[in-house]
Amino acid sequence: MQTIEKIGERFWYMTPVSETDRPVLGMVVGDRKVLMIDAGNSEDHTQLFLEELAKKQVPKPNIVAITHWHWDHIFGLSSLPEVISMSSVQTKAEIEKLIPLSWSDEAIDERVREGTEIEFCANAIKKEFVDHRDITITVPDLTFDKYVEIDLGGVTCVLQQVGGDHSEDSVVVFVKEEKVLFLADCIYPDIFSKQINYTVQKTVELLNMLETFDAETYVLSHTKMLSKEEFKSEVALLRTIAKYTDMLKGDQTSIQNKYAEEVNRELDEHELETIEYFVNGYTMQK
Repeated sequence: MQTIEKIGERFWYMTPVSETDRPVLGMVVGDRKVLMIDAGNSEDHTQLFLEELAKKQVPKPNIVAITHWHWDHIFGLSSLPEVISMSSVQTKAEIEKLIPLSWSDEAIDERVREGTEIEFCANAIKKEFVDHRDITITVPDLTFDKYVEIDLGGVTCVLQQVGGDHSEDSVVVFVKEEKVLFLADCIYPDIFSKQINYTVQKTVELLNMLETFDAETYVLSHTKMLSKEEFKSEVALLRTIAKYTDMLKGDQTSIQNKYAEEVNRELDEHELETIEYFVNGYTMQK
């Protein structure tokens, strides 16, 4: 069941749903304006978020910021006609490519066969849109190039494009006064290639940018919130495995042994999976 949670005085969010790939949606409440973060994976998703917030006397948004172009973050945008929408230039260009597509089961299945869609997303779309499939692709009203800062009144949000393996157009939202960094999907691997993967260079560049933000809470779209210490731990994991992947030329067994030696214990599932993803990325690049 999805619930509404609050961090600090001005940031609200709704928890995700794995089965239908509903990501976290955020809301930053300023004295003059209200910023929604991501538009939901369907109109039903978006409207549920607004209805649940209304029960807590949270005002409706004036602006919605899109973190990247993937379907689960944009399909609900059509239900926000009176809200100014914004994204990076690259995100808008990617969304425009979706306009001609059909979203029938047959069309989605054909794209999976062609390799232009993945089965996970195809199944999630079918589960989210059971009774109807009247999906309208809505293009953002405003765009920014790499960086924009928005003063909502009493709280400031920084939107910065950070890229990463998951999606090159990924944007994070830093709620300055609350020290909340909305990461969306940027720290996740590339799930759209034949093999799920991280690449060394993109990961290191992404982490370098993320560490410039003075955040205390980190919001990921499909998993739990991270504290500063938990985020530092994840960064250390990614940096170390990236280093060993490069040093040991993508040899999976050697990377596992080297990392196990460093942490002085057996590796857990998350660590083994992360190593596998880096090895996939190294192999694909070679």
